[in-house]
Amino acid sequence: MGSELWWAGLCGAQNGQPLPWPAVLTARTAMLWKTPLFAGLVVLGTHFWTIQKEFVDVSQNLDYFVASVEFAVAQFNDDSTEEQVYRLLEVGRAQQKTWTMIFSMDLELGRTICKKHDEDIDNCPLQEGPGEKKVRCTYIIHSLAWITKFTILDSTCAQTSAGGMPVTSPSKSPVSSPISSPSSLLTALGKQWKMA
Repeated sequence: MGSELWWAGLCGAQNGQPLPWPAVLTARTAMLWKTPLFAGLVVLGTHFWTIQKEFVDVSQNLDYFVASVEFAVAQFNDDSTEEQVYRLLEVGRAQQKTWTMIFSMDLELGRTICKKHDEDIDNCPLQEGPGEKKVRCTYIIHSLAWITKFTILDSTCAQTSAGGMPVTSPSKSPVSSPISSPSSLLTALGKQWKMA
C-alpha cells in the first residue's frame, strides 16, 4: 500500500485517483520544453559573460597592477640588447579587464647610467645629453601575482626621444612581440621579492 501511495503522489494523483492521461502527458511535455529552454539560456549567458569582459580604469596603486608593472619593466630590461637598464618614469594608463587578472598599461621608460647587473637600479640616475633615451611601451599582462606567475600577452615599444631630441620617425618600426612563456617575477628581478 505504501508504494502505491508513493507512485500516486509522483503521478500527481489526488484523493487516491490518478490524474487522467492527458494531464500527465501535458506535464511531461512541458518539462521537455523547459530543458532546451534552460540549455539555451545557459549558452546565451555564457556568451554574454565573455562579451562583457572589457578594460576599465584601475588605480595605479593596486597591488597586482604594481607587480605587473614591475614585471614588465624587468622583462623589458631582460629583452633589451643594451648594457644600460631602463627604469620606470611614468604610468600613463592603468586598466584591468573585467572579471580577470589581465592588465593593460602604458609605460614610459628612461635609460639610466647603470648597467644591467648593478645592485640598485631603482635609484639610478637617467642618462642625459647624447646618451639620453626614452621609450613608450604598451603591455597587456596576465597576472597571477599571488603565485608570482606573469604572462605577457602583447607588448609594443617605440622610442620617443634620443639625445634630448624627440624622435620624429623611429629608425625601427614599433616592435610587437607576444611572449607565450610565463616567467616569474622572482626570476625576472633576480632577487628576493615579497608582496606587501
